[in-house]
Amino acid sequence: MAGRVWKFGDHMDTDRISPSRYGHVTDPKELARHCMEGEDPEFSTKARPGDVIVGGVNFGCGSSRERAPLGIRELGITCVIAKSYGRIFLRNSINIGLPVIVCPEASDDCETGDIVEVDLAGGTITNKTKNHTYRSRPWPEFMRRIVEAGGLIPYYQRQMNDARR
Repeated sequence: MAGRVWKFGDHMDTDRISPSRYGHVTDPKELARHCMEGEDPEFSTKARPGDVIVGGVNFGCGSSRERAPLGIRELGITCVIAKSYGRIFLRNSINIGLPVIVCPEASDDCETGDIVEVDLAGGTITNKTKNHTYRSRPWPEFMRRIVEAGGLIPYYQRQMNDARR
């Protein structure tokens, strides 16, 4: 995965990622139009498929709203890199197929506009703009398969279909 960085700060709560006034919205494309609106009202018009969000400490804190990572993924953001995550946001992200990576060094060093390349299996993030490489924990194969399948439910459905054969 490779993309342009959008940098956000610490304690980015789910209401800033996906404002509660859109709590009734279930269409992922509509959620994407309001992604990060609480922090940058123009974000969804500036971000492009393949881009990467970089956050600080406790990214996605605040609630169990699955629509926050869903809007990010639907907008085409390939992954989120942060120092740490709200526990439920982390789980919801994996469940819907959005890679989330813990890497304090990348969080500190990357800036909006940098181009980064992410290797989940190898546990590396390379900032192509600054020619810096950061280490993160490599993702286990089963988690990469969940993301590749598009989330936990599609992954489980594939497993069940394979078992029936």
